[in-house]
Amino acid sequence: MHASKALATTYSGPGGQPPSKSAGTAPLPVERSTPIVPHKVSVVAPPRVSDPYEKLTVRELCTELKISRSTFYDWRQKSRGPRCIRLPNGDLRVRRCDLDEWLGQQEVA
Repeated sequence: MHASKALATTYSGPGGQPPSKSAGTAPLPVERSTPIVPHKVSVVAPPRVSDPYEKLTVRELCTELKISRSTFYDWRQKSRGPRCIRLPNGDLRVRRCDLDEWLGQQEVA
């Protein structure tokens, strides 16, 4: 097809012009009475089965007991904390069963 023939297309609009798009014909946004809020998907974790020989780090222990590291080390220095294991690299670990036993001893009647 030659370029001049492609331009020879006729339009059925008034005056042989292509139909024009009016400037203000875009659809107006619809006001909503309620905002669109994505649904929250709640994921329920399965009940945690704790291994009695699980070894907790000092950070995990402090997070679980909601205490600071300095409080843990203070208890440890005064022999008031749970029994610990010192690893060859110098880090401390606390067995879950030792923590549970220590917590049981802390209960007040």
